[in-house]
Amino acid sequence: MTRIANVSRKTSETDITIKMNLDGNGIYNISTGINFFNHMLESFSKHSMIDLDIKATGDIEIDDHHTIEDVGILLGEAFIQAIGDKKGIKRMAHAMVPMDEAIATVAIDIGGRSYCNMNLEFKNEKIGDMTSDIIIHFFESFSSSAKLNIYGTVDGVNDHHKAEAIFKAFAKSIKEAIKVEHDQIPSTKGVL
Repeated sequence: MTRIANVSRKTSETDITIKMNLDGNGIYNISTGINFFNHMLESFSKHSMIDLDIKATGDIEIDDHHTIEDVGILLGEAFIQAIGDKKGIKRMAHAMVPMDEAIATVAIDIGGRSYCNMNLEFKNEKIGDMTSDIIIHFFESFSSSAKLNIYGTVDGVNDHHKAEAIFKAFAKSIKEAIKVEHDQIPSTKGVL
């Protein structure tokens, strides 16, 4: 079973191409024009062991919203394409990740329904060159297009540490949930 996806999307605001291998080695090549966002996606790739190749250009001269939102949407589309019929996956998982004074917890369910509840608060408007409040919207966009539930919380002092911890916890929970551990669809409905 090959769990690979290649997706692209071009709008008047963004032009994005994503290649994803769910059974990779955490190898990444990411360019979004937003350095801190690149760092978060690289961290996600490394800790999920999902290979990611992301090329995104967007209207960042306006702000980073459209680029981050559209990467979230397309990343979700790549995920749902790569995961296929979900036969044999663990489906549900959670992870708790500390980073210095910060600690993040993420739980997910790859159940075919979209729901996102991220309890994240940041002190500063920006973390590096990324608007901090768009982080929640990134996860909402991913959840919506990937058709999965994400619940996340973070506590800490340093915004960089909090953001990185939530992306790492997301990575670890995805890594666990996509594991193939049997040969059935993990649902009483018989489909996901």
